[in-house]
Amino acid sequence: MSVTLKEAKKCANLARLGLSDEQLENLVPQLSNIIGFVEQLSEVNTDNVEPLMSVADITLRLREDVVTDGGYQKEILTNAPETLEGYFAVPKVVE
Repeated sequence: MSVTLKEAKKCANLARLGLSDEQLENLVPQLSNIIGFVEQLSEVNTDNVEPLMSVADITLRLREDVVTDGGYQKEILTNAPETLEGYFAVPKVVE
C-alpha cells in the first residue's frame, strides 16, 4: 500500500507533529515501507502458533505480598506545609 502526502499530513496531525513540507515528503516513503512490512507480516501463517508473553520459556518467581516498610506517617507529615486529619492538605484545584 502506498501512502499519499495527504495521508502523511493527517498522521502527522494526529501525532501532533509539526512537520515541514520537506519532512512530510520524506515521511511518505517511510510510512509506505512500514505499512508494506505490516502487510507482509499479515501473510504469515500463524494457525498453530500459541500466543507468547515472552520468547524465553521461564516462570517468574513470586514473593509474598507483605508490607516491609511504613509506619512513618507522622515523620513524613512534619515536612508538609499544611495537614488535615493525618493527610496532606492541598488547595482545591477544580471549582
